[in-house]
Amino acid sequence: MEKAKYIDPTIGTVGEADVGHGGGKTHPGACTPGGMVQLSPDTITGGDNGTGYNYCNDTIEGFSFNHMSGIGWYGDLGNLQIMPVTGKTDLRSGSNEEVPFTKGKEGWKSPFSHDKEVARAGYYSVFLDRYGITAETTVSPHTGMLRFSYPENSDAKVIFNFSRRIGGHADFQKIKITGEKSIEGEIICTPKGGGFGRGGGNISYNFYFSLEMSEKAEEMQFFSNEKFVDNNITSFENEDAGLLCSFGSLEKPLEIRCGISYVDIEGARKNLEAECPTFDFDKMEKNAFDSWDKAFSKIQVEGTDETDLKIFYTCLYHVLLDPRTMADVDGRFPLDGKILHTESYTHRTMFSGWDVYRSEFPLLTVIEPEIVNDEVNSLLKIAETKNTSLPAWELMGIDAGCMVGDPALIVTADAFVKGIRNYDFKKAYEIAKASALCKKELFGKPFKSLRPDCKQYLEKAFVPKKISETLEFLLADYTLSQFAKEINNNEDSEYFLSRAMRYPENYNKRLGFLISRRKNGWFCFERDIYDGIGTVESNIFQQTWFVPYDVVGLSRLFGEKRTIKLLERFFEEADLSKLWNESYNHSNEPCHNITHYFNILGLPDKTQYWTRRVQKEAYRTGAFGFCGNEDVGQLSAWYVLSALGFAQVCPADPKYYMNTPLFRTCKIALDKKYHSCSVSETFEIVCDKNPLEYPYISSLSFNGKEITRPYLTYNEITSGGVLNFTLSKTPCNAFENYVPESFPDM
Repeated sequence: MEKAKYIDPTIGTVGEADVGHGGGKTHPGACTPGGMVQLSPDTITGGDNGTGYNYCNDTIEGFSFNHMSGIGWYGDLGNLQIMPVTGKTDLRSGSNEEVPFTKGKEGWKSPFSHDKEVARAGYYSVFLDRYGITAETTVSPHTGMLRFSYPENSDAKVIFNFSRRIGGHADFQKIKITGEKSIEGEIICTPKGGGFGRGGGNISYNFYFSLEMSEKAEEMQFFSNEKFVDNNITSFENEDAGLLCSFGSLEKPLEIRCGISYVDIEGARKNLEAECPTFDFDKMEKNAFDSWDKAFSKIQVEGTDETDLKIFYTCLYHVLLDPRTMADVDGRFPLDGKILHTESYTHRTMFSGWDVYRSEFPLLTVIEPEIVNDEVNSLLKIAETKNTSLPAWELMGIDAGCMVGDPALIVTADAFVKGIRNYDFKKAYEIAKASALCKKELFGKPFKSLRPDCKQYLEKAFVPKKISETLEFLLADYTLSQFAKEINNNEDSEYFLSRAMRYPENYNKRLGFLISRRKNGWFCFERDIYDGIGTVESNIFQQTWFVPYDVVGLSRLFGEKRTIKLLERFFEEADLSKLWNESYNHSNEPCHNITHYFNILGLPDKTQYWTRRVQKEAYRTGAFGFCGNEDVGQLSAWYVLSALGFAQVCPADPKYYMNTPLFRTCKIALDKKYHSCSVSETFEIVCDKNPLEYPYISSLSFNGKEITRPYLTYNEITSGGVLNFTLSKTPCNAFENYVPESFPDM
C-alpha cells in the first residue's frame, strides 16, 4: 500500500515569526530521501527566512536547487534560482532583501495563491498569477527538472539568477553557454557573501551545474547589476551574473533538466547523465514518489485516523531529508579544499548536532542504521582531515560553531554502543577523548578542541557562568565513558563517568535547582527559576532537568516528592501548542524526552498521559503544523518515535522507554547488516485496542513473555519479534514492581 501519499510537504512551512509563531521553517519543494537536490520555490530572500520560502508571503521569485529544511538560523544554499516569465521585466527579483534594487521597481516576482499550489512526495507545482504560467518541479538525488507551461501565444522567457544565495549572495559566478540549449557554470560561495548566520557560520562551498533546456532559445542575454552586458558572448564571469533566455511563443511546455555537484562541472555532468539523461518529467516524478514509498516500506503503521497518518509520514519524511548526500554518483566529494573519494560509505552533510542526537539518531539506529554509519564516517573524516573535534553543527564539511556541547561525540558513542561500527572506531575514540580533555596535539599535529580551555572546566567539570554548556559537556562525558567501557578501557571509562557524576556540584540549595557558577565556584545570582542567565535557548526550570543519565540521582538531589511535584508543575503550566513556554517547551530541544522521566521514576501512567498530550497539541497539519522550528528532523523524529511508543532518554544508554503507541499496529523492517535479527527480521508493535480510545498501558509482553519494566533495550528491539500492548481507558501501573535504577554514590 502506498504510504508516500500521506506526505504533506506544506506542513510547517511558516518561516519568520508571524503572529506569535516562529514557524517550522520547512519548505514545500520536491525532494528524495537524503537527496542532494531539494528543488523548492523561493518567496523571499532575506531576514531569518532560512529555507527561502515562507507560507505567509504572497509572491514567488523563483525556484532554486538546494535548500536547508527546518533550521533555526539565517539560512544558506538556495543556489541556481530559475524563474519563468513573459514579456518585459526588471532584472532583479524584487523580493531579495540582501541585494536591493538600483534601477528596477517591481522586479520579476509573481503573486501566487496557495489554492493553486500542489506539494506532494517528490513534486511541487504552482500557478504564477502575474504571467499565467504553471511551474512544476521534480527531482532525483543529484538532479532536478522543471516544467513551465506558458499561456498560448505568449512571449516565453526564463531568468537564471546565478548570484542568489539564501542569507546573502554568491561571491562570484562563472557561466558558460555550451550549446543551443545547454548552460554550465560554477557558483562560488564564501562567508564574505553571507550565508548561514549571514556569514557567522563561516560556510564556503562551490556549486556546479550542468543543464539542458528542451527548446532552443531565440536569444540568450547575460545581465549584471540590472543591466544587460555585451551581446553575442557565450561566457560571463561576475559577482552578480544573470541570464535571460527568450523563446517567443511555445506550443508545448518548456522543460529544464539539471545536474548539480559540489565537486566540479564534470561531476554535475555525470550526475545528470546517470539520473536524468532525457526529458521525461512524469517518469522522474514517479521515481521520486516511489523512492519515498521504498523508504517508508521499512516502517509501516496502520491506523484509522487520517490526520495522524498524515502527520506521522510527513514527520518521517522530514527525518529522512537529512543528513543528505554530498558525494556525486562516482563517490567524489569536496573537503577542506581537496577532492576525496570513497565507495565504503556515502559522505553526507547537514548535521544539526545539538538537535538531532536526542531523537533523530536514536530513531535512525533502529530504522536506518546505514545512515547513522554514513554520518559517523562523514563526521570522522572531517575531524581527521582538519585534526579537530568531531563537528558540532556541520554544513558543507565545515563546523558552523552553532549551539553548544559535543553532540557528534554523543552520536558516535551511541552508535558504537549499539554495534554500528563500520568506521575507524579507534581513531574516533582518540579524537573524542582529545576533545574532552582539550588536548593541544593529536596524531603528531596541532589539535583544536571545541571544549572550553579553562581551569574550571578541566579541573572542576563546570563552565563558568554557563550551566547549559556544563550539562551538555557532562552528558558527552557520560557517553564517552560508555564508549570507553565498550572498548575495555576501564580507566578512561571510570574517569569520564566520575566527571559526569559531578553534576550535583551545580545544585544551588537556596534556589533548589542546577544553576551557573562563577569562576570562583560561587553560584551566579538568579532572580527566579525562569531566569535564563547561563542557559542556551532555555531557562533554569527547563535546563535543570538535563541529567538524562541519572534521573533517579537527580530526583534524590531535589527530593523525590519535590521532584514529582515540580515535574507535574512543569507540564501543567505549559500551553503545549505555543511557540515558546517558560515551563515545558516542546518547541525547543532541552525539554525533549522529559515526559519519560515519569517512567524512570516509577509513574509510567504520567508518561503515557503527557506524551499523548504533546503528540496531539504540539503537532498539527497545515503550514502552522509545528509548534516551533522543525530543527532538521528532530521535532519530527520525536513524534515518530513516540508514535511507535518509545523514547531513548539518554544516548549511549540503549534503553527505549515506552509510552502508549499512537497506532494499532506497526512493523519495522530490521537491517541484518547491523541488527542481530536473532528472533525475527521485523519488529512488530501490536495494541489489543485502539490506542486513541485506550491511552494507558495495563500490561506488556514481548515475544510471549511479560515485561515488568518500562523499557526495552536496543538489542531486544533489534533482535526482532512482537511487542504486545494491552491497553486501558484508565491509568494503571503496568510496572508496579519496577525498581528505578541509579548509579551508586561516587
